[in-house]
Amino acid sequence: MMVFTLAGRELRSLFLSPLAWAILAAVQAMMAYFFLWYLQEFTELQPQLMLIENAPGITQWVVMPLLATAAIVLLVVGPLLTMRLISEERRGQTLSLLMSAPLSMSEIILGKYLGILGFFLIMVAMIVLMPLSLLFGADLDLGMLAAGLLGLIMLLASFAAVGLFMSTLTNQPAVAAVSTFGVLLMLWIANLANTSTDKDSLLSYLSILHHYQPMMKGVINSGDIAYYALFIATFLALSVRRLDAQRLQS
Repeated sequence: MMVFTLAGRELRSLFLSPLAWAILAAVQAMMAYFFLWYLQEFTELQPQLMLIENAPGITQWVVMPLLATAAIVLLVVGPLLTMRLISEERRGQTLSLLMSAPLSMSEIILGKYLGILGFFLIMVAMIVLMPLSLLFGADLDLGMLAAGLLGLIMLLASFAAVGLFMSTLTNQPAVAAVSTFGVLLMLWIANLANTSTDKDSLLSYLSILHHYQPMMKGVINSGDIAYYALFIATFLALSVRRLDAQRLQS
């Protein structure tokens, strides 16, 4: 129960931050621009697509590119939201007070994680309202939309886990943000650096993009879900261990 109390406190503190509101507004403005752009492209090409058998519909042409673009945008802005999770507490010397509370290190990390994840989910909900508005005048492939939405949520959950861990390593939020972006970028492009013709190589498997792409095609694979679950659990466990080590040192 204390975990959800801490998560609610973290979520409220985000909404009290001008940076979070600015990021929320900027993301929505960018996504609205891309949504209208993809929609205009589809409208212009629709007469030609009608002549093609089994041509891609509005879901493939507008909705899925929008979710793919959202992933890239949130890859950039996500570290700005996670950078203050622990580093701000340490810099403000309030982390020791938090550690003295009747909470385990696991509960502190999980509470912080659920708080930032809640903010990410609010952002996703606001983004998904754009493609859902197409239901008033078009037929959407809801199965493909659900798969893409699941992929985006799993991706953002992974971003939050990495950002939380990097925030435990420093008391400088800016350093946490830059290091988080660096780690996420390396994990994003890992499969691009793969020179092997084997798509199932280690580099491809480690890439978060490699497991996100099938969901953008409407394919939900249990292996991809397991990868993200293991990825998130690993970074949360590392965060707990790092915080516990600091508690023992103090």
